[in-house]
Amino acid sequence: MKYMSTTFWFDPSCPFTWRTSRWIRDTAARRGETVRWRFLSLAILNEGRDGVPERFRTAHAAALRALRVLAAADEQHGQEAVDALYTQLGARVHDRDEPLSSETIAAAVAAAGLPAGLSAAADDTAHDKAVRESHDDAQARVGTESGSPVLAVGDGPAFFGPVLVPVPQGADADRLLDALRLLSQVPQFSELKRGRNPL
Repeated sequence: MKYMSTTFWFDPSCPFTWRTSRWIRDTAARRGETVRWRFLSLAILNEGRDGVPERFRTAHAAALRALRVLAAADEQHGQEAVDALYTQLGARVHDRDEPLSSETIAAAVAAAGLPAGLSAAADDTAHDKAVRESHDDAQARVGTESGSPVLAVGDGPAFFGPVLVPVPQGADADRLLDALRLLSQVPQFSELKRGRNPL
């Protein structure tokens, strides 16, 4: 199948997004492709909404701080830095169950080989503009309000998901990416859904 770039929008607090990111990252790398990492904020998505549980608001606010650091990494060091930093953040938060705290962000920045001063971006609201623009782009590409993750293949439309439990490997991983590429070329297609695995 012809090479097409993949764009992946993510909120670092979302465990479903973390699993999907590992699938697209590993599958693309194995096939000699790259992923463009972009930002989606559940804090922005839920602005002004009633009924969002406080634990989610807290998690989303922490994620916005991490997104500022990721945006600063992108601006100052490029996409490889975003990849490395998200990988380090996700491993700590989702694999080791660490809080998305200032300490976790600082440890992830160090492990990603980035300058320690980058962590200060967590409290710099100047980066909110880049995060919001990326978030808004994800919503526009999907065409309706959507949570994290969002994935687009080439210049086609974006989709919410896929939600993966557990992360597919090998031939299954390849088939999923190829299927999404085919679906993205059908303008009449909009949605599929089935029961979610309980893991």
